Amino acid sequence: MKFTHRAEYPASVDDVWAVMSSQEFQDAKCEATTTGDWTSRVETSGDRTTMTSERVLPTDDLPDIARSFVGSTLTIAEVQTWGSPAPDGTRVAELHVQIKGAPMTLKGTVRLSPNGSGSVQEIDGDVKVSVPLIGGKLEKAASDPLLFAARTETDLLRQRVS
Repeated sequence: MKFTHRAEYPASVDDVWAVMSSQEFQDAKCEATTTGDWTSRVETSGDRTTMTSERVLPTDDLPDIARSFVGSTLTIAEVQTWGSPAPDGTRVAELHVQIKGAPMTLKGTVRLSPNGSGSVQEIDGDVKVSVPLIGGKLEKAASDPLLFAARTETDLLRQRVS
């Protein structure tokens, strides 16, 4: 199932990147998108920056069919691996999200690029659930919490760059 999210910011790519790639922001993002335990880490080596997080979430709002696969909580592991900026300032990351212990992944890209006097962030990926017959229903159920997390991150980022 296709997953997309787009957000515009009233700040340059450099300004958005400075906030987004900080440990403080990654911690705030995790705190705002979970009611359980979490960890986050930002590491830079050469021209690559890797942002990793692991969040434990309750499954109360998921359909029964999804809870039967993951139980009362689920652990979401996210890795964004960012490269160096292009000449116009655009940055692109490989995105990999996995629910631990469940056959569900989100793989795609995150792009942060100039847009007029500000910038735009675009997430483009595919949610895959490897369960015969009901995989499509589970993909839809998984997309809602992923979209909530993306929107929450967008709101936090806008607050910090406005």
